[in-house]
Amino acid sequence: MDAYSYIANAHGEYIDQLYQSYKADPQSVDVSWQKFFEGFDFAQQYPEGGVGQPDGEGVLATTASTNQAGAIRAVDTVAADKETQVRNLIHAYRSRGHLVARTNPVRERKDRKARLNLQDFGLSDADLDTKFKNGEVLGLGTEATLRDIVSALQKIYTRTIGFEYMYIRDPQVLDWFREKVEKDSLSFNPGVEYKKRILSKLNEAVVFENFLHTKFLGQKRFSLEGGETTIPALDAIIRKGAELGVEEVMIGMAHRGRLNVLANIMGKTYEQIFSEFEGTAVPDLTMGDGDVKYHMGYSSQVDAGGRSVNLKLAPNPSHLEAVNPVVEGFVRAKLDHGYQNDYNKVLPILIHGDAAVAGQGIGYEVTQMSQLEGYKTGGTVHFVINNQVGFTTDFEDARSSIYSTDLAKIIDAPVVHVNGDDPEAVVFAVQLATEYRQQFHADIFIDMVCYRRHGHNESDEPKFTQPTLYNLISKHQNPREVYNAMLVERGDVDKELANQMDREFRDLLQARLDMVKQKPLPYNYQALENEWRSLRRSKPEDFDQSPATGISEELVQKVGTALTTLPEGFKPLKQIDNLMKERKKMFFETRVLNWAAGELLAYGSLLAEKHIVRLSGQDVQRGTFSHRHAVLHDAETSAPYNSLNYIEEGQEKLNIYNSLLSEYGVLGFEFGYAMANPTALVIWEAQFGDFANGAQTMIDQFVVSSESKWQRMNGLVMLLPHGYEGQGPEHSNARPERFLQLAAENNIIVANMTTPANFFHALRRQLTWGFRKPLVVMSPKSMLRHPLCVSPVEEFTSGSFREVLGDVYAEDKKVKRVLLCSGKVYFDLLEEQQKSQRKDVAIVRLEQLHPFPKKQLDAELAKYPKAKVYWVQEEPENMGYWNYLLRFMRRELEDVISRKPSASPATGYNKVHVKEQKDLVARAFDKPREEVADTVIKETAANAQKTD
Repeated sequence: MDAYSYIANAHGEYIDQLYQSYKADPQSVDVSWQKFFEGFDFAQQYPEGGVGQPDGEGVLATTASTNQAGAIRAVDTVAADKETQVRNLIHAYRSRGHLVARTNPVRERKDRKARLNLQDFGLSDADLDTKFKNGEVLGLGTEATLRDIVSALQKIYTRTIGFEYMYIRDPQVLDWFREKVEKDSLSFNPGVEYKKRILSKLNEAVVFENFLHTKFLGQKRFSLEGGETTIPALDAIIRKGAELGVEEVMIGMAHRGRLNVLANIMGKTYEQIFSEFEGTAVPDLTMGDGDVKYHMGYSSQVDAGGRSVNLKLAPNPSHLEAVNPVVEGFVRAKLDHGYQNDYNKVLPILIHGDAAVAGQGIGYEVTQMSQLEGYKTGGTVHFVINNQVGFTTDFEDARSSIYSTDLAKIIDAPVVHVNGDDPEAVVFAVQLATEYRQQFHADIFIDMVCYRRHGHNESDEPKFTQPTLYNLISKHQNPREVYNAMLVERGDVDKELANQMDREFRDLLQARLDMVKQKPLPYNYQALENEWRSLRRSKPEDFDQSPATGISEELVQKVGTALTTLPEGFKPLKQIDNLMKERKKMFFETRVLNWAAGELLAYGSLLAEKHIVRLSGQDVQRGTFSHRHAVLHDAETSAPYNSLNYIEEGQEKLNIYNSLLSEYGVLGFEFGYAMANPTALVIWEAQFGDFANGAQTMIDQFVVSSESKWQRMNGLVMLLPHGYEGQGPEHSNARPERFLQLAAENNIIVANMTTPANFFHALRRQLTWGFRKPLVVMSPKSMLRHPLCVSPVEEFTSGSFREVLGDVYAEDKKVKRVLLCSGKVYFDLLEEQQKSQRKDVAIVRLEQLHPFPKKQLDAELAKYPKAKVYWVQEEPENMGYWNYLLRFMRRELEDVISRKPSASPATGYNKVHVKEQKDLVARAFDKPREEVADTVIKETAANAQKTD
C-alpha cells in the first residue's frame, strides 16, 4: 500500500486550516503537526534538485494549496477541530460518565474529577445549537446539535445507571456492549405486567423483613432491608437466563439477605423458616452439630416464565467470599457430568458485599481462575449488594480503589453500577448482565448501590460509627415505597392495587405464622443428586476393615500399555524416553511398581471404570518432584500427550490441570467439584505440604466440617508432600497436627503411607465406600525414588487398604521394644534395624491415623505382649502426631522419640538436619548417635537439595 495514502485520505480543508494556524502560532497545533509542517516548509524552500516546486504541485493538492492562502475558511458548518472535540466529549462520557451517575440512593457522590464540562473540551454554551456530524456515533444522525448530543450522553451515562466498560480490549465485545448501553438502555421500558411483578417481588422482600423484625425482635437475621431490590434482580436473572437456555442456577452468597433469598427466590417454605426462629424445628443432630439458619444450603425447582429451572444455594460459613470457589467448582462438575460442557445450561451467581469483594483476596484468585482451561465455568454474574459500609467500617477505610468492583478490570469484565432505589434500572442491569454472560461466556459485575437499614445485625447500633449516614437512612423510604410511588405517579399501577398487594402478602405471612400449611415446591432429583442419595452415612464399624479394592490383571496390562506407548511421530525428550523404558520394565518385566506407577495405575483403573478423575494443583502434570509425568510433551512441538486417555474405548478422560499459583481458591474449587459429583475422584495436590497454610480457611470451614454442619459429605483428596529431608522449615512439614486436631467423629481420613500399593488402595477406596470422606495424605518426596518404596503387582490385583503394617524382620518372641511410626521415618529406622540386625526391635507403621485404627493396631501389638511401645516421629514434639496419639494410647505408649519442641518446623541447615535425624534414630534404638547407620539419611538429604 502507498506509504502516504493517509495524506490522500485526509480532509484537505482541515489540513489547510491547521497550516494557517501553524503559520500564525506553531504552538497552537499538536507537536506531530508542527513536525509535519516544518517538513513541508523545508521541502518548499529546498526542493530536490534545487528547483522550487511550481504552484499546484507538491505534498498538498491544488485545492489545499497554502500559496496566497487567505483567512481560515469554514468547513461545512463547523470548524473541524470542534468536531474532534465533540468526539472527545462522547469518548469522555463513555469512559467517565459512571463517575457522575446518580447511583447512590441516600447521599451525594464524592467528586471523582470526571471532567465532563463543555469547557474541558474547548466547547461552550455558544456551541449548543451548532450541528455536529459526530451525533451519528450515538445514533442521532449527522444533523444533531451539541445540545442533543449532550442530552443523549447524560441520559445514557449519568442517570441511575453507570456503565464501566471502555477498558474492554476485545473490539467485538466492546462494540456489543456499547450498542446495548447506548440503544437498549434508552428504550428499556418493561410492560405493565412486568412492572407489577417487580413490585410484587419487592413487596415480598420488604414485608418479609418487616414481619420478621416485628415478630422476632432482637433475633439475628442479617436482614436485606435497604437492599430489597436484590429479590427482583435475582428473579430477573433467573427468568432471563431461562429464556436464553439456562437450566440450572447455582448461587453463592454470605449471610446478609440469605433468608429473604431462601423464601422469595428459592421457595423455602415460611413454615420452615419461622419454625427455625421459634425453635420448633428439630434438626437431625445424629449426623452432626448443625449450623445457624442463615448458613444452610437449599435446592429447589422453580417456574421461570414457563420454563423449569433448578436452583441451588450453596451452604456457606461466616468467612465472607469463601464460598465463591466452591460454587465455581460445583458448576464445573455439573458442566462436565450432566451438561456436556454446554456453558449456556448452567449459570453461577455470586452475591458479594462491597467490603468483602474489595477486601478478601479470594476474590482476586477466583477472578483470575475464570478463563483458565481447568477452571472455566462459562462466566459468572457477580452481584454486589453495596450497602456502603462493612460492619462498622466506612467504604473510604475499606478500599483504596474508587469502586469495590475494580477487581473486574483484571479480566476486562464490564461493571454496571446501579441505584438500588430504581428497580427498573436494576432489572435492566441484570438482564444485560445475563445476556452478556450467555453471549460471551465471561464474567460481569453488577454493583447495586443501596444501604443497610440496621447495624451489622439487628441488635447492633450503627449510629455509634456512622451517625450522619444513619440519620439519612432513618428518614429514607424503602425501595418498595419509592418504586410504588413512582408507578402510581406515572399511572402504571393503581394506588389501591398496590395497597391490596401489600395487605394480601401481610395476611399470607400471618397465616404462615399461624401454622397454616404451605405446600412445598415439587422437586425432581437430578442424576448426581440421586448418586448422593444412593450413598449412606458412615458407621464406626466401617473403619474396622477396608473394602476390597484390587483390580484385574487384564486391567493392569491395559493401563501399563497406555503408560508405555507413545503416538506415532511423537518425539520425546531423552529423559522421557528413559522414563518410558523404566515404566515398561516395571509393568512387564520386574512387575514391581514405584510410587508414581502405583498412583497412575489407580487413576487409570478408575477411568476404565468410567469414573471422572480430576487432579489439579501447582505443576501436577509433571509433579513437583518430576515423578508423575501424566502429561508428556513432544520435544519439538511441545504438543501434550495424556497417556491415560488411551486405555480403552468408552473410558473417562483424565482431567489433570496445572493450577494458577493459588491454594485457597483452587482447593475451594476442587471441594465444590467433589461436593457436586460423588462418582468422581477429585484431588488437590499442594506443591509442598505447608502450602496448605494458604488454604486453611477452606480446610477449617469446609473440608473438615461440612458433614457435621450441613450434612454434606465430600470425597475430596488432598495430597500434601511431607517429610524431613533437610529442605528447611517451609518444605518439610505439611502440619499433620493441624489436621489431626480437626479430626473427630470420623470426619476425615488422615494417612501417611509407605507403599505404592497402599496409596493405590486408598485412592480406590474413596469411590468404593458406600459413603464419602475427605482424604488427607501426607504424601512422599524422597520416598518417590526410594528403592524399598515399591510394591509387587500382586498387591494391586488383590487385597485392600491396610491401616497398619506390621514388622516382617523382627522375631516376635525376642521383641522388647516396639517403634510405632508413620511415614518416611520408617525407612530411616528400617536401615538401622537391618544393618544392626536388631531382631529385638519391631517397627510398626500406622498408615492411617484417623479414624484411629485401634482394632487393627491392637491385633498387631498383641504379638509383643512384653515389649515397651514408643512413638517415633521426625517432627518436633509439639508438632506431628504425638498429641493426637495421646488421645487413644495414653496408657500404652512409653514415651515419644522426636525432635525437641520447636517454634519452627525444621532447621534450615543440612548438616544440622543430618545430625538431628541420626540422633532421633539413635534414641529409638537406645544407642549412641555415632553408631547409627546413616547412609540413607545422608543420601536423602543430599538428593533433597536438588529438588528444592
